Amino acid sequence: MALTVQALYILAAGGERASEQLDTVTNNIANVNTPGFKKLLEEEMSQHIPNNGGDAYNLLVFPRFKATHVVLSQGPLNKTGASLDLALEGKGFFAVKTKGGELYTRNGHFFVDALGRLVDSKGNPVLDISGKEIVLQGNKEVTVTEDGVVYQDGVRVAVLKIVDFDSVDPVGDSYYQGKGTPRATDARVLQGYLEGSNVNVTKEMVNLIEAQRRFEMYGNILRGLGQMNLKSNEIGKV
Repeated sequence: MALTVQALYILAAGGERASEQLDTVTNNIANVNTPGFKKLLEEEMSQHIPNNGGDAYNLLVFPRFKATHVVLSQGPLNKTGASLDLALEGKGFFAVKTKGGELYTRNGHFFVDALGRLVDSKGNPVLDISGKEIVLQGNKEVTVTEDGVVYQDGVRVAVLKIVDFDSVDPVGDSYYQGKGTPRATDARVLQGYLEGSNVNVTKEMVNLIEAQRRFEMYGNILRGLGQMNLKSNEIGKV
C-alpha cells in the first residue's frame, strides 16, 4: 500500500484548515475583553478537484473554508460613567478615519487628542455625519444624546456618523470594512457605557479544544500512513 500524493494533499489541506480554525478561535478568545469586538466564524466546505469522470482513485477532495463571517449580535452593555465612552444599542457602527481610509467600529472608547479631536483608542479621528473630524473645545462638558448629537455646554457641536451594512469584513483591531451601500440606523447611543465583546469564552474554549484535536488527528493519520508505507515497502523487498 503506497502513500499516495492524493492522501498527502488531502491531509495537508485538512491540517492547514485546522491551523486556520485555531487562529480564528484564539483571536476570539484574545479579544474577549475588547470593547465592541465581534466574534469571527469560519464557514467550511469541501472542494472537489478536478471533475475526472468518476475515477475514484484520482478524485481530490479538499476541506477548505468558504468565508469568514462576523457575528454581529449585540454584546453586553457595561456602565463606565466616562463621558466619552459611547456604546451602540442596536445595529450599526461608528465611522473613523484611518490611514487606510474610512473604517467602522463598535468600540466607543473615545478620547480627545492634543488637537482637540475626538479620537478612538488607536488615535484615529471619529467622524461626524458629514464625514468630517469632530473637534471639541477645551474641557467643556460633553453630552451625547441617544440619537448621536454631541453637545458642549449645551451648544450643538456635531452629529456622530453611525451607519449599518448588510455585512462587514474584519480588518483587525476591531475595525471593519462595510460591504454594500451604507444605510442609516436607529441604534441608540448610550453615553457612559461601553459595549463588551459578544464572544462566549466557554464556547470558544470548547471550539479551541476541538480545533486542537482536529489538527492532531490529521497529523496522526499522516504519520500512520507513513508507517504503513514503510511496512509496505519492506514487505515488497522480501
